[in-house]
Parts: sequence; C-alpha cells; structure tokens
Amino acid sequence: MDFKDYYKILGVEPTADEKTIKTAYRKLARKYHPDVSKEPGAEDKFKEASEAYEALSDPEKRAEYDDIRKYGQQGRFQPPPGWQSRGGATGGFGGGFEGGDFSDFFSSIFGNRGGQQPGGRSRSTGRRGQDVELDLAIFLEETLSTESKKISFKVPQHSANGQRMADITKNLNVKIPAGVTDGERIRLKGQGAPGIAGGENGDLFLTIRLAPHPKFDVEGHDLIITVPLAPWEAALGAKVAVPTLTGKINLTIRPDSQSGQRLRVKGNGLLNKKGERGDLFAQLKIVMPKSTDEATKALWEQLAKKAAFDPRAQWNS
Repeated sequence: MDFKDYYKILGVEPTADEKTIKTAYRKLARKYHPDVSKEPGAEDKFKEASEAYEALSDPEKRAEYDDIRKYGQQGRFQPPPGWQSRGGATGGFGGGFEGGDFSDFFSSIFGNRGGQQPGGRSRSTGRRGQDVELDLAIFLEETLSTESKKISFKVPQHSANGQRMADITKNLNVKIPAGVTDGERIRLKGQGAPGIAGGENGDLFLTIRLAPHPKFDVEGHDLIITVPLAPWEAALGAKVAVPTLTGKINLTIRPDSQSGQRLRVKGNGLLNKKGERGDLFAQLKIVMPKSTDEATKALWEQLAKKAAFDPRAQWNS
C-alpha cells in the first residue's frame, strides 16, 4: 500500500511540537474544508490533513508512526519483519472538524484506535456547526429604537454522519446595539448551524447595512440634511420646520444666510457606542422658483438694480 508521510502532508518537520502541528492542521482544514473551499480535490486534501493530524496529535500514535516511518521512505509502505496488519477498522476524526473514513494505511497501523486519546478515552468526533453570514439592512430610525428587530434566515443542516440535509428557516429577535455603523459585523454566538454528533453550534454573523434615507446623509454618527430656502428666506431670515429622526424642530435661519452654509443642531444625530447622540447638520440650499410671471420678473429686475450686487466680483481682482 502507499506510504503516507503525515509530516509532509501537514507541511511540518518531524521535530515539530504539538502546537505547530495543530496550527498547521487548522490552517489546512480552513483552506480545504468542503463547505467553503472551491479548489479541485479540496475534500480529499481535507480528509488527508485530518488523518495526518489524527496520527500526529496523539503522542502514543505519533510514537508508533515514527517507529515505522523509516519503512516508508521510498513511497511504498514496506512493513518491518514480523509486521501484521491490524485490520481495517475505521473511526472518526478529532480536532473539531468534519472527517471521513481512515485510509487503509492508517487502519493498518492503528486499527480501530482512530479517535482515541491516550489512556483509551474516546475523542469526540463531533463537528462544530457551520457559521452563517447575513447582511442586515436597518433604517436609521431603528438604530435609536430599544425594541428588538425580528430577522429570518436559512440555516444549513447536516445529519449525524455529516450528510447535507435541507436548510431550515430560523427566526430571531435581535437587539440592535447602540452605535452600530454601516458595514459593522456583529457576532451572535451559537445562533448558526447546529453542531453534528454533539459538536457546538456555529455562530451567526450580522453585517449591518444602513438603508439609504430619503432625507438624511450619514457622516460617522452625524446626520446631514439639505434645507431648501427661497432667496427671500435666505436674505430676510425665517423659521423653518426641519425633520429629524424623532420629529420636527423649528430652525432659525438668520438674515443674509448663504447657500452651502451648515447649521449645527446638537444631539439630533445617531447614537455612538457610549449611547450619546451625534449632531444634525442642516445644510442650506437656495433654490429658485421653476417659473415666474412677468410681474415677478419685473420685481427681480428692480431688486437687481437696487442691490447692485456682483456675485463674481472676486474674479476681477
């Protein structure tokens, strides 16, 4: 039968310590796990790495493997004199990852001791449940709410032997933490897919997506709202009802206000991590009527003569 160099499979030296072996295995397991990897042959590479870790993570099996390793240096396993195959019993893989059957090579060395720890205590063959990723769109008003938000999402299911089954729909009431920002990732421990054969549940990861608002732009924890003004409101001053996330406020526009000017309304923005609210900035924008009649045009002409104002005077300097 073909010899398996478990050290080479994991990419470690024969002198590697337990921590190095474990780190190498987990790296390969993440890379080739059938649930996430799209590489050709990923499942076989995953099983191969799991088998190597099963042999080398147990000091008793590793010592036995090291004893016979010298008989397999030419690529084929040549049993030492008097060697007898120990039978092809198979077992599960440890380490918290999904596994499959042991190879004939592994079984010929260790027999039915796959999944055993020193002292004969059975190692758990349970596999951790799959994590679930979900984009969660929320309105700006919901970031200020103390009520929970109901969400529904699909959860992958597996049978006790790891076979994929139909997804189920899971419903949760989620409390939106204060101060969440667009793109922020929130972890809900144990709310992912259920574990297999006693393994722990996976986690649910929510990526917050702040839904665009028809009136407000977001800058950090501050809000920006554009306030349209008629020319005479900007020139003479006015009281303008301005919407916020929690209602309307009366904003005082001072005489001779300029287009593009920002007025700060303290404490009317979004919550930060401390539970304090940012500010609302009202950005003034002077707008003209879409059409005017002859009488109105005449008044504008009189105003132009009276004001004698050149908005581009600085170009002449």
